Amino acid sequence: MLDHPLNSLGFAKPPSETRVVVAMSGGVDSSAVAAHLAAEGYDVVGVTLQLYDHGAALAKKGACCAGRDIHDARRVAETMGFPHYVLDYENTFREAVIEEFADAYLAGATPVPCIRCNERVKFKDLLATARDLDADCMATGHYIQRKMGAAGPELHCAADANRDQSYFLFSTTPEQLAYLRFPLGHLASKAETRALAAQYGLAVADKPDSQDICFVPNGNYAAVIEKLRPGAAEPGEIVDLSGKVLATHRGVIHYTIGQRKGLGIGGLGEPLYVVRLDADQRQVVVGPKEALSTRMIPVREINWLGDAPLDSAAEWHVNVKVRSTRPPRPAVIRPLSATEAEVELLDPEDGVSAGQACVFYAPEGSRILGGGWIWRGR
Repeated sequence: MLDHPLNSLGFAKPPSETRVVVAMSGGVDSSAVAAHLAAEGYDVVGVTLQLYDHGAALAKKGACCAGRDIHDARRVAETMGFPHYVLDYENTFREAVIEEFADAYLAGATPVPCIRCNERVKFKDLLATARDLDADCMATGHYIQRKMGAAGPELHCAADANRDQSYFLFSTTPEQLAYLRFPLGHLASKAETRALAAQYGLAVADKPDSQDICFVPNGNYAAVIEKLRPGAAEPGEIVDLSGKVLATHRGVIHYTIGQRKGLGIGGLGEPLYVVRLDADQRQVVVGPKEALSTRMIPVREINWLGDAPLDSAAEWHVNVKVRSTRPPRPAVIRPLSATEAEVELLDPEDGVSAGQACVFYAPEGSRILGGGWIWRGR
């Protein structure tokens, strides 16, 4: 018999004796989580990460962890009466996320830095800080669900499919999942989150959602790469699938797989799309839409969340996402090792790009089975 029933975070003790570190970005989601847990009586400690230059951040709106957002997080903590700390993670963030982002783009890949930030900063270093603070768990404002299964905690999609962030959290390990909590995952809509924030009188209740990658103002990836890697935007050739030169370009970093507009090669008959980026040769390869179709996808750095080991079976029938904005599609995973596999899509997908994630889902239900990184383009 337990001395005390489980509280809302799953611990057999009163909320007042349960310390929870809340990762606070300054947005409405994490603010609502922190306020609600504080109102429930938990021993809340708010932590905000300063991820890049504070002075530059003050002038930028619409992204997390900037100067305004740090101020907003602090105000929430003051309103609800719990301690709040700002940690300088600028060097860690640059080394773990920004440098790889730049190198991946230069290599012709299409990276997803938000996944690396969760994997290498928020759910690694910040989680370690939470443990150092003797917290029982760490809570975030992500829209994803943690459910207890037969073999332990499982990762599940959010109740609100429009807000689901599973694509960005596939690399969460079982050990991390045991410590993490996602109090918003069961909510039916973002409106409920805003109502929760308004209920506690938080000034961020109507704050707009962040749209950009936090260190990429206005979505201008190329400008950031050029700043990080001077001379990166070297011109080259736009060629067709046979190697025929059609035009010149101003740098591979300005193009992405599947791009149609802005190529400067109109008047050639059928529409042409970017089907491959050859960074070594400084070539942008274009072709018809059907040339974008991909069925076989090599995946590595796999984080597997299934109950049995990935390589314990010859193949796994799952659903997969190859882009965050696309619905899961049926596929077969054929493991090559515990961390590498060949993924075969039952129906071809367009625009599959190296550097993107391939995330695995159970064929039935809402469970996330992990995922990995697409490492070789077409």
